[in-house]
Amino acid sequence: MEYNFREVEKRWQAFWAENKTFRAEDRSSKPKYYVLDMFPYPSGSGLHVGHPLGYIASDIFARYKRLKGYNVLHPMGYDSFGLPAEQYAIQTGQHPEITTKTNIARYREQLDKIGFSFDWDREVRTSNPDYYKWTQWIFIQLFNSWYNPETDKAENISTLIEKLRSNTLSFGEGRGEAFSSLSEKEQSDLLLEHRLAYLSDTMVNWCPQLGTVLANEEVKDGVSERGGYPVERKLMKQWSMRITAYADRLLKDLDGIDWTESIKEAQRNWIGKSEGTSLKFKLQSSAEVIEVFTTRPDTIFGVSFVTLAPEHELVSQLTTPQQKTTVDEYILFAKNRSERERMADVKKISGVFTGAYVLHPFTGKQIPIWIGDYVLAGYGTGAVMAVPGHDSRDYAFAKHFDLPIIEVVTGGDLSKEAYDAKEGKLINSDFLNGLEVKAAVKKAIAVIEEKSLGKGKTNFRLRDAVFGRQRYWGEPIPVYYENGIPKVLDENELPLVLPEVDKYLPTETGEPPLARATNWKYKPKSPFEGGKGDDAYAYEHSTMPGWAGSSWYFLRYMDAHNRKEFVSKEAVDYWQNVDLYIGGAEHATGHLLYVRFWTKFLNDLGLIPVIEPAKKLINQGMIQGVSSFVYRIENSNKFVSIGLKKDFETTALHVDVNIVNNNTLDIDAFKNWREEYKDAEFILEDGKYICGSEVEKMSKSKWNVVSPDLMVEQYGADCLRLYEMFLGPLELSKPWNTNGISGVSNFIRKLWRLYQKDETFSVSNEAATKPELKALYKTIKKIIHDIENFSFNTSVSSFMICVNELTDLKCNKREILEPLAIIIAPYAPHLAEELWKNLGHTETITYAAFPECIESYLVESTFSYPVSFNGKTRFFQEYDLSLNKEQIEKEVLTLEQTQKYLDGKAPKKVIVVHNKIINIVV
Repeated sequence: MEYNFREVEKRWQAFWAENKTFRAEDRSSKPKYYVLDMFPYPSGSGLHVGHPLGYIASDIFARYKRLKGYNVLHPMGYDSFGLPAEQYAIQTGQHPEITTKTNIARYREQLDKIGFSFDWDREVRTSNPDYYKWTQWIFIQLFNSWYNPETDKAENISTLIEKLRSNTLSFGEGRGEAFSSLSEKEQSDLLLEHRLAYLSDTMVNWCPQLGTVLANEEVKDGVSERGGYPVERKLMKQWSMRITAYADRLLKDLDGIDWTESIKEAQRNWIGKSEGTSLKFKLQSSAEVIEVFTTRPDTIFGVSFVTLAPEHELVSQLTTPQQKTTVDEYILFAKNRSERERMADVKKISGVFTGAYVLHPFTGKQIPIWIGDYVLAGYGTGAVMAVPGHDSRDYAFAKHFDLPIIEVVTGGDLSKEAYDAKEGKLINSDFLNGLEVKAAVKKAIAVIEEKSLGKGKTNFRLRDAVFGRQRYWGEPIPVYYENGIPKVLDENELPLVLPEVDKYLPTETGEPPLARATNWKYKPKSPFEGGKGDDAYAYEHSTMPGWAGSSWYFLRYMDAHNRKEFVSKEAVDYWQNVDLYIGGAEHATGHLLYVRFWTKFLNDLGLIPVIEPAKKLINQGMIQGVSSFVYRIENSNKFVSIGLKKDFETTALHVDVNIVNNNTLDIDAFKNWREEYKDAEFILEDGKYICGSEVEKMSKSKWNVVSPDLMVEQYGADCLRLYEMFLGPLELSKPWNTNGISGVSNFIRKLWRLYQKDETFSVSNEAATKPELKALYKTIKKIIHDIENFSFNTSVSSFMICVNELTDLKCNKREILEPLAIIIAPYAPHLAEELWKNLGHTETITYAAFPECIESYLVESTFSYPVSFNGKTRFFQEYDLSLNKEQIEKEVLTLEQTQKYLDGKAPKKVIVVHNKIINIVV
């Protein structure tokens, strides 16, 4: 009886859905285990075979943990707000909610076909008001909180107000007026300087084509990641999140989590902690000072110029009239480059002289002030003291503009490059001369502080996260403006639901799309309800960024239907944090930083018991496409096969990989593929058209997308699951090759046949032999090791070896085949369920017990000796390990093969090395 995967998979998927097989218990005597995938944005194109890679891995682990006796939470949902749906809405006029729901239905259908063990009762969608009500609620908690440096955690803003009223604030430079004497607007502005969610004038990445602000990680090489549109730097009043308050904790706590080192290093670099000192340079022409931050105060006597960020607030004030035009042109150029681009591009050197000077704090010497876009306004003070002799970027700048380079630390050759090393003796440095670098740093800071020129401090590269987006399809920010003062809604007024608008574009005056909503105003309670009257106030017209909803979704899965709170104390105390989180490495400095920030904030307020969202994080690699190419002869509609194209001038064109098999083009399908090719002619080799191929990113534009639906239809879901794991280590990128999947399909059929006898399902109850038990328990041991080390590709190889061994042994015994069905269940769940049912079980295999490895079956009782004659191996002979050397010598000499090689001669000597070799000297 052949294995009918279509019928089997359809039946078990229906069974799982009907019986809610994978529903996690809210309370259980079993230990808990929380497996989470980074949830997808549901795009219109659906999943391709690269998308399920991480989901398959997490599903294997979730199923394995259930078999090991755990109460497993393995949920799925959708990150359903975002730009693509809105862009589509702008083009078609269709509401983004409609396309989002359509796309989600498509994703759900595809995910179900692959047989994932998700607890669908806990599904969340970030665009559902029942969900974003709580995203808005968290925003309100952030708005109503400040970061107290004395307690090193977030607190309610009321504690700050109390300190301000009693003048006990122990940080900052103080204010001339008492807090209570300030106007309401002045009090609001002061508090906004400390709130964790705040409104301020901020330099942002503005994309005119998309009509919105973008986060740094959404900008690549000066253009938007989505759409590839130009991005410029712009000063805007904008909502931001004070993630910088958590910089040190975000850095320190990386040491306590089991995340990939590459992700942790990316976060360390993004946070960018540096120890140093501030230092003030007085302007020559006024009483103003330029404050810099430096990690190398020992090099103060090597300063030959000061560089300001183009956005620095003093640039317009200090630039001389003669340089104004040049400076203004440069600022315009610089604002069209993102901070990420400016940080990464070390080869492009640009800058202009302002015409102004500062005075050296120790020598009083004039030092020219330049502006250069390698200096960032948001890092440090937006100004650097340039020491070209001992800083590579300063050196390149000085060389480019022919500025002085002064050596102040020995050990390098400044004619070739800057000497960046933090070792050597100080020279040309007044009171620092002769000191080693470390000692010079300490002395420099001491003298700088003694002379009140600055003070030692810690700096971070991390910037506050811009939170507002000038788009429609996102969470409304629950803020209204009363007399220009931002105020948040009461919690009982949530959710603030996204209003209807006539278009999804900015207004004619450039306001965000929400400004188009009619009668969308905040109406406070009447005096009878304890309110202020019937006035109506404008809501905030920006929406939240995509990362808002994804910064806490792991918590909502624990208690998805709670209408009273974002998650109950009981649920979060039970599930704690994610035990295993799987997703793409591209989220290292975006989502993964934001979710850590929100987790720490919610912990500060005592709302959750954990300080990190996930204990272990694994990044899956990418499944790349293998593109196929046809070669069109120039100025014709004739195509030449790859082996003959050297004789012609050709253009390579992508062709749909679904009409190419083993690099051979289906010519009829190609003619029907596109109208322009219906009359195409072909120059063949050996009667075939052979295509070229190249590994590239899987993309619709390259026609190399392979649909999992097609693979499931042709080979089955279990085959797809096994094959994706078989392609290579989970963390590495690897090319998709449909040709290889047939080998996995053959393996499944071979496994199925082990349970057959005379074309019907039948297993024997005979006792297993030692070789059969050895084959099974060797595999059990390997599978346990592989799953727990996330080495899923080698597991598939082990299954194949085991099935081959059992086939050779003609094994058909329940004692072997029943455990085999259990251990393959995480990988091929439909097949395993069918085998389990046919073995006579009435319950699902999902909660069977994963077999333990019995080591005694793996202990060898015999050894296969290589038998050599005069040192040359002639054959192998197996002997029991209990035999001594004399017994083995006696046995080997009686063998027919031994007599053949002796050829009637008597052996001079027989050498037996126990468990190694037998050598007969003739």
